[in-house]
Amino acid sequence: MSPPASARLTLLDQASRDFYRRSMDLMNQARLPFLVGGAYAFARYTGIERHTKDFDVFIRREDFDRAANLFSKAGYETELTFPHWLGKAFKAEDFVDLIFSAGNGVAVVDELWFEHAVPGRVVDMDVQLIPAEEMIWSKGLIMERERYDGAVVAHIIHAVGENLDWRRLLSRYGQYWRALYAHLILFGFIYPFHRSKIPAWLMEELAARLAKEDGRDAAEKICFGTIISRQQYLFDVDHWGYKDARLKPTGNMSAEDIAHWTAGIAQDGSK
Repeated sequence: MSPPASARLTLLDQASRDFYRRSMDLMNQARLPFLVGGAYAFARYTGIERHTKDFDVFIRREDFDRAANLFSKAGYETELTFPHWLGKAFKAEDFVDLIFSAGNGVAVVDELWFEHAVPGRVVDMDVQLIPAEEMIWSKGLIMERERYDGAVVAHIIHAVGENLDWRRLLSRYGQYWRALYAHLILFGFIYPFHRSKIPAWLMEELAARLAKEDGRDAAEKICFGTIISRQQYLFDVDHWGYKDARLKPTGNMSAEDIAHWTAGIAQDGSK
């Protein structure tokens, strides 16, 4: 797939540009595979620039210790902020997020991220960017009270919908297909002139899945709200007797992971 735009992010100050270039140089020299995501990938796919100092780098979980070691040797401070999700490498006010999953434990970085990565140019360096499909997968499951990434999903589909690997995207969502279906329905509401960007077979298949359920209750009292928001459905789990869908084996998180991530709300909000 060939994205339509370049990732310029023209308002980034020179000191931050130099920091990001140095950080990527370190990983390149160490032959540590990484992908750039966040605002840079979004700009590459859509042409929409969102000015932010966040620098999201995606790596495999098994590469984190090696990444932390090479950054530490180069004089950075490092931390494994959330063991199920991400760590950081920073100097003064600048930092790199080293991401290997999503906060809900769903969108784990695996070989397919690298296999389907696309070339881009970030701060005047040639890089590999996260695939649009994986960006939709991870962003489509963020529905916090103060942060809802549905507009990211809609804009990516609007920009490159004709070229998306829809079967891979559907496979990525797996048991969370209802969340994907919700985004696709909303896309048709947001952009009625471009409903054809979503293949008819996909809408028909998801509609058939919904019809097959025929309004029947699930066998287990479980809340999937915690997948899309780490804060807004805690009451349901704590007081209404719902099982937390993030917990293994339904999800990918341990009770310790969930407790650690929940404790982080007090520090950085619900993002």
